[in-house]
Amino acid sequence: MAIGNLTGVSQFLLLGVSEELKLQHFIFGLFLSMYLVTMFGNLLIILAVSSDCHLRTPMYFFLSNLSFVDICFTSTTIPKMLWNIQTQSKVITYEGCITQVYFFTLFAGLDILLLTVMAYDRFMAICHPLHYTVTMNPQICGLLVLVSWVISVLHSLLESLSLLRLSLSTFLEILHFFCELNQMIQFASSDTFLNNVVMYSGAVLLAGGSLTCILYSYSGIVSSIGRISSSQGKYKAFSTCASHLSIVSLFYCTGLGVYLSSAGTHSFHSSATASVMYTVVTPMLNPFIYSLRNKDLKKGLKKLFGKIIIKGPIGIGLQSPSSTIQEGIQTSAQRTTSQSSHAGESKSPKDTAETGHRE
Repeated sequence: MAIGNLTGVSQFLLLGVSEELKLQHFIFGLFLSMYLVTMFGNLLIILAVSSDCHLRTPMYFFLSNLSFVDICFTSTTIPKMLWNIQTQSKVITYEGCITQVYFFTLFAGLDILLLTVMAYDRFMAICHPLHYTVTMNPQICGLLVLVSWVISVLHSLLESLSLLRLSLSTFLEILHFFCELNQMIQFASSDTFLNNVVMYSGAVLLAGGSLTCILYSYSGIVSSIGRISSSQGKYKAFSTCASHLSIVSLFYCTGLGVYLSSAGTHSFHSSATASVMYTVVTPMLNPFIYSLRNKDLKKGLKKLFGKIIIKGPIGIGLQSPSSTIQEGIQTSAQRTTSQSSHAGESKSPKDTAETGHRE
């Protein structure tokens, strides 16, 4: 299907979060800083998990995949927005807009599915600990991630293809900082019944189904934690899933707030401002939530920074704990040997004198 057959649109105008010229430099600096923090934080988690053998578990495997998806999710919208502000050009081509809708839908769906898989992982670890290593083996973990990718690709492809069939007006102003699927459908001049069915069915099946699975997993987790007798055991069990629960709450609450605000008000600028929460703020906060509440990940990050420092000129004199222990053992052994030799030398004249007296 050729793109130009059903529409005469060649470009759109992305009006961004605000049209006030005085705020453009502030918006550019704010979004650039948030984007850099998002990239740096999620990249650190990926490097820490891949470099530390103690973090090569299903939970951190899924976390590293989530960090990669968050980087891609943010990179779908923010670089184009920053480019438009810097060049003072709000134009985006029709092909670029369709591409942005496709990748935005893809990585948003991957975020939802990976959070669901992580909830299932915590459910198996807490509710069925004896079968955890067998059930969540590397092959199963890789298969779960692969299935998430396949579902997200098919869903985003279906949404994009259904969008291509619409006839649009010749000139459109998008009151947003990226091409959102819902607004694209609203701007259509042809029948949008099929598009609305595809969009809302996908939202119900993907987001609603995933949320149902997450709630079921945490109901089992809460029930299992309640059966633990010691308070320390309850705290350890809950601490393993507290970070994930925080991210799920943040993602779903901000996403739900965006659609409620867009449905309850006719101001697209308020909807664009609310969209910043789940498109930029949530991916930015994910590394902080996991690193601040997770001791193992803190250790992994410390080891990662330690390796970087040791390889540099500052860390020439630094030594690892194992090498320090080995050198301590060798030093004590050398001291024992030297003491024995000195003792033997001090006794030898006395032995010689006794030998001469006996003779």
